[in-house]
Amino acid sequence: MSQHPDDVGGPAQPLLTVRGLRKHFALKGGLFGAGAATVRAVDGVDFSIRKGETLGVVGESGCGKSTTARLLMQLIAPTAGEVIFDGRSVGGRDLPLKEFRRQVQMVFQDSYASLNPRLTIEDSIAFGPTVHGVSRRQALARAHDLLGRVGLAPARFAGRYPHELSGGQRQRVNIARALALQPRLVILDEAVSALDKSVEAQVLNLLMDLKQDFGLTYLFISHDLQVVRHLSDRVMVMYLGQVAELGPTATLYDTPRHPYTRALLASMPSLDPDHRTSAPPLAGDPPNPINPPAGCRFHPRCAQAAAVCAQRVPRPLAAGALHGVACLMHEAGSGHPLAGSDAAAATSAAEPAVATQYTS
Repeated sequence: MSQHPDDVGGPAQPLLTVRGLRKHFALKGGLFGAGAATVRAVDGVDFSIRKGETLGVVGESGCGKSTTARLLMQLIAPTAGEVIFDGRSVGGRDLPLKEFRRQVQMVFQDSYASLNPRLTIEDSIAFGPTVHGVSRRQALARAHDLLGRVGLAPARFAGRYPHELSGGQRQRVNIARALALQPRLVILDEAVSALDKSVEAQVLNLLMDLKQDFGLTYLFISHDLQVVRHLSDRVMVMYLGQVAELGPTATLYDTPRHPYTRALLASMPSLDPDHRTSAPPLAGDPPNPINPPAGCRFHPRCAQAAAVCAQRVPRPLAAGALHGVACLMHEAGSGHPLAGSDAAAATSAAEPAVATQYTS
């Protein structure tokens, strides 16, 4: 892949680095039968995304996936932490927010709410470039070109309004609108989860083609573990606002190390009648983010938990780690009875899913 004209640090430098990212929401007194309280939606997240890769993000509802995405886009202000884009700190003099948002775009789950109902499709796509100084004529030409790239003939769709399109067509428009600013990173927050399966397959194949054509980097958030495996180079597993495990897709799916990752993968439905799930892979609900448990946040639901898990917080993953796990079983000298032995690694992993090609 040739070097992007906006590339600052070269191919070896991560495109995005996140350090100590936190978002705590203050609640008004009286809610939940208590006084003033704080929801720790994202509570110390570290990771990086390499140039040209797709990083998948998975986890239960409420684990902080979408909040993390909005923090990266600066749609909500972080409580703490630093976001570095290609070596430059976001929001400061190194990289002003407007310039950052030109290089990073986001596609949301709700394709209709993401579009202005009063603007035609071509105007929605051309709006961003005109804000950033592109002439209207050039912006409309770019909009028409992108409509063709996403499979919508400009002659048929450019003058239409969002309500005249299907859900899949609107999401193609949102993808074209995100690409109109020629970004380097595209954040896809459940971008295909609201679509029918046949339409979802078409959009997934489109995303892979566009990634190749435009040299894009993706942050792909989804609850569909099969789709994440198919699309991602690496996968980050989140639990209760923190990163539980992050690693290459094949390694994480075939030999998951964190007990939560194993339970999450075991929850995938199987078409093989010999591998039906006979018991829930994970019991109970996630703890209250207002008052998370002490020590490892997963220990109340973990079958391998020991006394030390309720007392000691696992070492967080380093932002540049290729594969890491925040678990005392895999931390030498942690005091967990399985630490430093082969017992943790020998724990049975979930049956790996078959990565199939999506066809339209």
